[in-house]
This record gives sequence, structure tokens and C-alpha cells, in this order.
Amino acid sequence: MKYQKEFEEKFKDKMFSTRDVKLFLQSKKASDEYVSLFLNNNLKKEKIFRLKRGAYSFSNSLESIEKIFSPSYHGLQDALSIYGLWQQQTISVLITPRKVRSGEREILDSKVLVRRINRKMFFGSVEIKYFDSWITVSDIEKTLIDFIYYNEPLDRQTLGKIKKQIDKKKLDDYLKKVNKKTKEKVIDLLK
Repeated sequence: MKYQKEFEEKFKDKMFSTRDVKLFLQSKKASDEYVSLFLNNNLKKEKIFRLKRGAYSFSNSLESIEKIFSPSYHGLQDALSIYGLWQQQTISVLITPRKVRSGEREILDSKVLVRRINRKMFFGSVEIKYFDSWITVSDIEKTLIDFIYYNEPLDRQTLGKIKKQIDKKKLDDYLKKVNKKTKEKVIDLLK
């Protein structure tokens, strides 16, 4: 396909929109009708993947899902599964301070739960290699705080595993950033 190689070089590591493709093809003097044909052919050949309406990527990994809601991190039950502390099957849970609709969505044939968080509470995440992708995940201490923040239940067995891995100094630093009610609940839970 015409312009394919240049297109792949320009967008290979990025999420891109229909508008980005249109501007790229217009710079090559392609017609407006060619934009739809170009996108459809790439989608059919699975060279690109639709992340959401008007947004595409060359990858269909968890990393791509994260980019849609950037900044964001995997949290709650998803984070516990990634760390091997949660044995139950879970869907991806992305936590973002962006003003997006919270709730479950279907992205890349997978269910994803998007949760909004106050910008002041958006901290405590780390980049880790997960299978073939680098993803952002809340660390153990922030995961515990998020369970309290979202009023999500934690069973005793999982709580015991979390307690063994918590860095008390890091948790104390984090608790200085949260409201009084959340801080008291976390302290009570760890007694």
C-alpha cells in the first residue's frame, strides 16, 4: 500500500487519531477518500488496532490501553493480580485523574474498568515489565490506600499478604498526602 512504510515509521510507537492519519496523508497529497480506505485496509490486515472511536495503535497490548487514559495506572484488584497477591481472575482496572466517564468499557476485545481519582490522590505508581509490555501499576502501599479510598472490600488472606510486603516508611509518607478519614481507616486496617 502506498505510504505504508512512512506511516509505520511515523506512528509505530504512538497512539494516533483519524485526524493524525488524515494530516499525514494530506501532506503526501492523498485524497480525503483515501484516508478511510487506508485505515480500513490496515485494520483488516491487523497492522493497526482500534483502541476507541477515532484512536488507533500498532499494538494491542495493555500498554496501549493505558495510553488512552494517560496519565493512568493499573490499580486495585488488577494491581494485586499483577503482583501475584490476588488469585481471582480480574479485568484491567485503570485509575486516572482525567475527567472521563467511569465504568466498564470494551477495548481491544477486553473489558476494562476505568475509575476516576482526585488529582491529589494520583501518586504512588511504578513502571514494571509485564509480559512483553511496560505498564504503570500502583505500588503495594498505594494499592492498599486505593482500596480504602474506593471503599472496596479486601479479604483477610489478601490483606495479610499485603501487610507482609508493605514498606512502612513509604506508607507513612503516602498517608501524609491523603485526607484524615482515609488515613484513619488505613491505620485501623493495619492493626
